[in-house]
Amino acid sequence: MILFSFDIEEFDMPFEYNKTISFEDQIAISREGTHRILDLLDKYNLKATFFCTVVFAKHVPDILARIKAAGHELASHTYYHSQFEVEHLRRSREELAALSGMEIQGLRMPRMMPVYTADVKAAGYSYNSSINPTWLPGRYNNLHVSRTAFVEHGLLNIPASVSPGMRIPLFWLLFHNVPMPVYRYLLKRTYRRDGYLNLYFHPWEFHDLRNKERFNFPGYVARNSGEAMYRRMDALMRWVAKQGYPSGRFSDFIAARNSA
Repeated sequence: MILFSFDIEEFDMPFEYNKTISFEDQIAISREGTHRILDLLDKYNLKATFFCTVVFAKHVPDILARIKAAGHELASHTYYHSQFEVEHLRRSREELAALSGMEIQGLRMPRMMPVYTADVKAAGYSYNSSINPTWLPGRYNNLHVSRTAFVEHGLLNIPASVSPGMRIPLFWLLFHNVPMPVYRYLLKRTYRRDGYLNLYFHPWEFHDLRNKERFNFPGYVARNSGEAMYRRMDALMRWVAKQGYPSGRFSDFIAARNSA
């Protein structure tokens, strides 16, 4: 099963690179990108999970309505993208449910920040997808963590997919920076080994990020953004459909796992 997931949030990443962007633009850029993602999922009849902050959700009722109507899953990306307190775990789950009318089962922390399993479980979640089981300099070293889904203290953890052996992370940055045949090869190899893929992206990747004056992003972040990202995602989803790989929501993955 291919688990397409998208972290939909207020686009505050420019602040990491000493650039200011208005809140209105943060919402507008992510809203536009999320609509483009939903269009592509509709085109190929694929299902996905959207990890959403409450701040973003409050400003995009149109997005929440589309996610629900298309049968996708909504999960928590906590309350704010750049601020976190433990109480936000439960608050975000409850407020997202109220805003969307959907059941919120899962969590993904912003920037894959660590979170205590006991806190996630106490907040009422069924699963956590906040682990990238690899080493990213300046971010985290999770080489000791299981590459594949595992249960810890009664909570299911579903790490982002990395390749067997070298643990090459198959997330959004790799997607932007390697040729598509290389990316597809890594996906195929990992799928054969694990039986599923957990891939994650963001709506702001569908905006042209190459403006150094506005965003100050390094080349490896801005490369293949905007229209290039749309074309690459279109090609990836077309390839998934052609391969006959089933796509699903995290809740579908859990149901299949429980019935196995």
